[in-house]
Amino acid sequence: MVDNRIDDLYDVFHPINLDEEVFMPYRDMREYLAALESAGKLRRVRREVDHTWELSCVARWMYQALSEEERFGMLFEKIKGFSIPVMTGVLGASRESYAIALETKPDLINEKWVQALCHPIPPRQVGSGPSQEVVYTGDQVDLGKIPIPIWTPGKDAAPYLSCITVSRDADTGIQNMATYRAMVKDKNHLAVNIPPARHGTMGYESYVKKGRPAPFAWVVAAEPAVHLGAVANVPYGVDEVTIAGGLKGAPVEMVKARTVDLLVPAHAEFIIECEFRPGDHGQEGPFGEFAGYMGPVGDRPVATVTAVTHRKDPIYYGYISQMPPSESTTIQSLSNSGLILKMLHDLGYRTVRDVHIDLTYGGLLAHGIVAMKSQYPGHAKRVGRTVANETSLKRVTVVDEDVDIRDSMHMDWALNARMNPQHDILIIDNVFTSAILDPTVRVRDGETEMSSKVIIDATEKGHPGEFSIPSKELMMRALETWKEIDLPAIRVPRRTQLVLDRPARDAKKSDGPN
Repeated sequence: MVDNRIDDLYDVFHPINLDEEVFMPYRDMREYLAALESAGKLRRVRREVDHTWELSCVARWMYQALSEEERFGMLFEKIKGFSIPVMTGVLGASRESYAIALETKPDLINEKWVQALCHPIPPRQVGSGPSQEVVYTGDQVDLGKIPIPIWTPGKDAAPYLSCITVSRDADTGIQNMATYRAMVKDKNHLAVNIPPARHGTMGYESYVKKGRPAPFAWVVAAEPAVHLGAVANVPYGVDEVTIAGGLKGAPVEMVKARTVDLLVPAHAEFIIECEFRPGDHGQEGPFGEFAGYMGPVGDRPVATVTAVTHRKDPIYYGYISQMPPSESTTIQSLSNSGLILKMLHDLGYRTVRDVHIDLTYGGLLAHGIVAMKSQYPGHAKRVGRTVANETSLKRVTVVDEDVDIRDSMHMDWALNARMNPQHDILIIDNVFTSAILDPTVRVRDGETEMSSKVIIDATEKGHPGEFSIPSKELMMRALETWKEIDLPAIRVPRRTQLVLDRPARDAKKSDGPN
């Protein structure tokens, strides 16, 4: 259903020719880094830093002290005691960085995702690739030779891998990509956080319940589309690498892993191959969670590293998460907004125009905002309830299509001008959420309390009248006057453009009953 309306989505928000610019897909992370640096969104740190505390603390200041527009990816060229550089924040510093990773524009991220989901591209297996230029197996494996950072110094129990994981279903053979943290236990063991009901857990259980070791691999710094596609909350049985191919616009090249039965990206910087042997468990944690609190210690499966392969001159990459805003929450938010947009169109909600997830809490338990054209009383609440029921979002706000859902000032205006708390707020009770993910959930006497969700309808009810702003014609003439009298250069905010365009949109024919 959504395939036939992709062009309509473009026409509503972005009346441009998408074929104006022709992009060549990034073959690897290095090509992307060059583009990022050319755009002024990558900073090289040439002073030597300590990866056990200094690297993550410096990167944390970038997220805590700079606005989103000012943030950049960081490449630490000199790591104390190592010859391997480390990068972080390169994909999720901002919407602009993320858009560069997808070779698109910030306002077209959702549309890029809709296209990729409608037109996935299967991977292509190749015989060899840079990710296997150097191979260590057996007793040669030593994770201590890699500058894996401690992300919450003084609080995390150990260094942690924070990158893509590849797993496989023993029955179907279908692979899965996701992101699960892994604590370095020693030179060849990882304690891995794979929560119940997650796709990695399903793959793991499909092997160990049969008494067989489960193959896993950690992928460090593949091409950007692989990282972004891996966090998509698609149904189990959909291989995320096909979504990555859709995002990239070309098949992702994969090679056979050296010691486990998996295909892994051919152009990654590192591949860490593992297997979970039945019965191998150990303590994992504490670790700084994306919600901003320290996660507890728990019993987790332990993986044995069977091989480490990498490029001849590798660069290590890890997502910085923990206290938001962070790279992981930015990537999760921007990746899953497009999925929700496509889902709503697939369900027949044709007047939904845009979806945004706040950049502080990621795709899990976050605040999702839907922009739509409401067609009848209760329409917005119906859409909001659908989103709440079908996703893990904790808050869902529905607004009219004339609201810039990425502008906090405009959102506050819509909530004040169009939401009556008594009538327009809906609470959904008795929602199960893991206490590990949601800090508001308490565990009492071994029982996890139930959580809840809130839906807010901040759409217009009736017609309150014309906006109290001059006509578009006069405002555009005044903009020329602004330039003539040599006032500082300004950019027309999207919220203002939407308000000025409102009469034209009101005159458009109705999109239909859904």
